[in-house]
Amino acid sequence: MSVFDNFKLLKADMIENGWVIDAFPFSYNRHSYIVLAKLYEDGEKKPKYALMKVEVLRSENINERLFSAVNANGFLIDARELRAFFDIEYGENLGDILSQFNEYFAQFIPTQVTLGKPPQIKEAMVTSLSRSDSEDPNKRYCYGVRRNPDGQKRTPFNDNKTRLLRPTLHPEFGSDRSISFCYSTDSNDHRSDAVIIQNFSNR
Repeated sequence: MSVFDNFKLLKADMIENGWVIDAFPFSYNRHSYIVLAKLYEDGEKKPKYALMKVEVLRSENINERLFSAVNANGFLIDARELRAFFDIEYGENLGDILSQFNEYFAQFIPTQVTLGKPPQIKEAMVTSLSRSDSEDPNKRYCYGVRRNPDGQKRTPFNDNKTRLLRPTLHPEFGSDRSISFCYSTDSNDHRSDAVIIQNFSNR
């Protein structure tokens, strides 16, 4: 069994259920982190043997982050970069120390996506999804849905963002990939599920 086998299980669950991102907390050396686990996009440059990619944020300063590819055997990153970010002590038996770190980290990796994330983790996921969709991360307030032109499909980022922010609205339109959800930065633009559904049906 490989040390990061849980990433294999998580990836399979994400693909099966239409998720492109998941997140989980991690703590080490008195520091807390948020780990974003993401699938590679079609056409995205992917390191050889990579399974997924992770973005690790320091909870106390989410601008401090580490990007790495991962596979079942561990992080695909320079050991010095990994050590520096997580404050892993240096020792003559560094290989053993990094191996122990990987085994400890592996205990935190989920095997499937779960909803009901803590606010800070959900926030990090939504921000990442907005950026992946070339959207302002502050666009949090859903005011409507629209039919995409020219046969375009809803992006997986727009889809996952709505599953997180509007879990009761998403099922109303989720099966029709030609429909996207519209967001604003202004909280006054927020509309209820009923209003959004009615406005769409009136068109």
